[in-house]
Amino acid sequence: MSKLSKEELEKKLATFVGLEIGPPQQPLEPVNESMIFHWCEALGDSNPIYTEPVAAKKSVHKGIVAPPAMLQVWSMRGLDMYRRTGGATDKQGELHALLTENGYSGVVATNSEQGYTRYLRPGDRISGRTVIESISEEKATALGIGYFINTRTTFRDQDGEDVGWMTFRVLKFKAEQKAQAAPSDGGGAPSKPQRMRPVLGHDNKWWWNRVNEGELPIQRCKQCGTLRHPTRPMCWKCQSLEWDYVVASGKGIVYSFVVIHHPPFPGFEYPLIVAVIELEEGTRIVSNLVGIDPKDVKIGMPVKVSIENVDETLKLPLFRLAKG
Repeated sequence: MSKLSKEELEKKLATFVGLEIGPPQQPLEPVNESMIFHWCEALGDSNPIYTEPVAAKKSVHKGIVAPPAMLQVWSMRGLDMYRRTGGATDKQGELHALLTENGYSGVVATNSEQGYTRYLRPGDRISGRTVIESISEEKATALGIGYFINTRTTFRDQDGEDVGWMTFRVLKFKAEQKAQAAPSDGGGAPSKPQRMRPVLGHDNKWWWNRVNEGELPIQRCKQCGTLRHPTRPMCWKCQSLEWDYVVASGKGIVYSFVVIHHPPFPGFEYPLIVAVIELEEGTRIVSNLVGIDPKDVKIGMPVKVSIENVDETLKLPLFRLAKG
């Protein structure tokens, strides 16, 4: 297929807006206590209304309910979009294929919002209907020029009643090549592309400043002493807005991990080991394991933080196998 002009492409893109991507996503299995337990265990959510029948029965819910953020889980297809790479099977796949064919091969999720109508209970069967809500005009971003695609999913129960919604936005972009364009000082090979920069705001800039100084900080509630990561303005346990931080020892274990091979993204080396590290202080952090073959990574293996420059200006807390 020959590439379209920008005007032709945007006319074609406009025809996708408002289309349902395909048949409704049917429930893979009913809402159930086992999946709720594993979700809460993985995220460290100890709210008893989700996992403790006696406490839940005494609550206003009169029984176990699912965490609202699990709304998408019950009809989620997981790797479907990856499997569609070789041939589009729905309107969302067609849309992504069209943009890829015209040079917008990069994709990154930018944000998601959810709204909840009611709590879900064991036995509910949740389906999702997804519509391509909007496609932006071409935008210039730090990653390169591209189009923001918004989809909106409406979730319904077994009786057809609305139980919630989710909007999801991705950017399909042409990867910025500025870092590769300039040769090195010696006139040899071009510089490596940089990693994405963290978005700095009021609630997290201090954390990145400490990392730049070679520390791994953990935010601490000044009222109840609860440690928390990622950083946030309020304590989830006592709702205090007062906090300070402690410096982590950097020791921990691999709590969980995945090895990413695809899709390739500028600034990263593959295969890429992404791990959830449980620090000895009790909090968890998502980072990369480096200096180890992916096949040698094991759950529970001891690791230690290593604050390293991943390019000329960005330091990240990476983890390496602990010696001894």
